[in-house]
Amino acid sequence: QVQLVESGGGSVQAGGSLRLSCAAYGYTYMINYMGWFRQAPGKEREGVARIFTAGGSTYYADSVKGRFTISQDNAKNTVYLQMNNMKPEDTAMYYCAAKEGSYGGTWLGFKHWGQGTQVTVSS
Repeated sequence: QVQLVESGGGSVQAGGSLRLSCAAYGYTYMINYMGWFRQAPGKEREGVARIFTAGGSTYYADSVKGRFTISQDNAKNTVYLQMNNMKPEDTAMYYCAAKEGSYGGTWLGFKHWGQGTQVTVSS
């Protein structure tokens, strides 16, 4: 089993920055991909960024490309999401997720989820 614990959410003004952290516990050796998703009120959950933990390759949603950066610290089993130049439309509950390898480098197959952390961007 894998447990994910997020931290770092909060409120920021447009143009500001936040960094989210996600620490993984348990059978972390099974994880091949970690990702960040978000869900705004009344909207479907969407993938924001993901990283292939073995090779470090990353992928971003078009809406955050150039503003958000996903990174990892393998020694700490922790993944980060650095969010810069934030916009009101970034307001959402952000979730960390992990998967072994189902569906490869796609948004599908993530089966381990954190509890979520709220991010609010005011204009």
